[in-house]
This record gives sequence, C-alpha cells and structure tokens, in this order.
Amino acid sequence: MQLIGMLDSPYVRRVAISLQLLGLRFEHRSLSVFRAFDEFQRINPVVKAPTLVCDDGTVLMDSTLMLQYAERLAAPRSLMPGHAAGWERALRRIGLALAACEKGVQIVYERGLRPPEKQHPPWVGRVTGQLLAALDGLEQEYARGDVSMRSSTIQQAELSSAVAWHFVQQMIPEVVAATRYPALAALSAAAEALPEFQAAPHGAGTFRGG
Repeated sequence: MQLIGMLDSPYVRRVAISLQLLGLRFEHRSLSVFRAFDEFQRINPVVKAPTLVCDDGTVLMDSTLMLQYAERLAAPRSLMPGHAAGWERALRRIGLALAACEKGVQIVYERGLRPPEKQHPPWVGRVTGQLLAALDGLEQEYARGDVSMRSSTIQQAELSSAVAWHFVQQMIPEVVAATRYPALAALSAAAEALPEFQAAPHGAGTFRGG
C-alpha cells in the first residue's frame, strides 16, 4: 500500500499511525496538494489527502474509509472496542476529534490561502467557536485520565483525539490555549511518546518506519 499526503495533515497522520498499530506495512509519499498538485493528480484525479493506493491499485479517499479498509485487512486486530457500549463512546470521541480537525484546517486555510482583506471575521469566529466546542467535548471525555496510552492498548478514539490536539497546537496555538485543556494536553503528550507517533511526526517529512 501507498499512503499519499503530508503528515502536517491530521487526516494523513491518523492513517499513518493507525496502519502501524494494526500491523500493516505501507509506503508513504509526502506530496503536497498545493506544491505537488500535478504529481498528486496523476495518482488521484481528485487530489485529496490522504489518498491510499491499495496493493491492487485501487485508490481510496477519506481517512475514515481508509481505516475501515485497514481494520478489515488487519482483522481480528482492531483499534475499536469489542463491545457495543464502548463503540458508542468511541464514535462520539472520534466524531469530536474529526470536528476539531475539520475546523482547525478551515482556520489554517483561511489564514494561509485567503488574503487578509478577503477574510470574513464573522465566519472565522463561527468556525473558531465550533473548534473550541469540539475540544471542550473532548476535554470532558478525558477529564478522568483513565485511558491507557500504550502501543498495545491505545484505540482509535484516543489516537484521533491526540492527533487533533497536536495539530491545533502546532498550527494555531494562539487560538487554542493549552491551559484550558489539561486532559487533552496530557493525552497528547503520552501519545507523542509512543514509537508509532514518533515514526510519523507532524510536518513535511516522511514516515520513518520500515
């Protein structure tokens, strides 16, 4: 398999970390949807990161769908709970994490791609409120600090939450005060110490695994 996209995307990064934890081998190509648009388009005409090229050449899009595919390949190994009640809570946490990613990316794009005179403060304010609401929800979820953060026990909810938090702290720390979210900060610190996270660091580099 080939994972296409840069690790400064939380969506690319959650897939790269998940594939490792599921024991699936892959090659990573760090292509930018902006600077390498033409090269990316030859792989996936939609030019969407992440893109996953399966061993048979099938091209998949959307990190959540890729992870469904990966879970099927890795079965019975899984990053999801094995019981219904756990699934419900995991899906809530993943939904909050993905909302934080989405709103964080929107703010980054607004600032990085739109000239200052073209930016619309009311819209930015609305998106910022949605980002903070998602993080508030996650902070409440992890406030008890009872999550096991080892490579053998971490699940998709914690993985995605940690990736989302690290992304916003790397890209827009002035928008999200770390002191407001001690549980998320602790979760992220524990996750970033894991070898699977260290092998796929946030940024423009390439996955360091085998």
